[in-house]
Amino acid sequence: MIARTPVGALVARVEITAATVQRGDIIQLGGRARQVRDLFQLPQGAKQLVFDSGELLTIHMRTRLIAVRTLRRR
Repeated sequence: MIARTPVGALVARVEITAATVQRGDIIQLGGRARQVRDLFQLPQGAKQLVFDSGELLTIHMRTRLIAVRTLRRR
């Protein structure tokens, strides 16, 4: 699914894992959207995500989540 936001940015829903998550990804958890501010590599392929709210989430290398990602214009 690709949609345009009111400000004109092109976004897409993407499946993410610990290997593909990026700063700026928006993930909905517990009914609230949270934006990834920073991330840290952990042992065995896991990553710890730091959200703008200050909350932390650790995802295992097999964890799969759906995120909204802003696409870059070419």
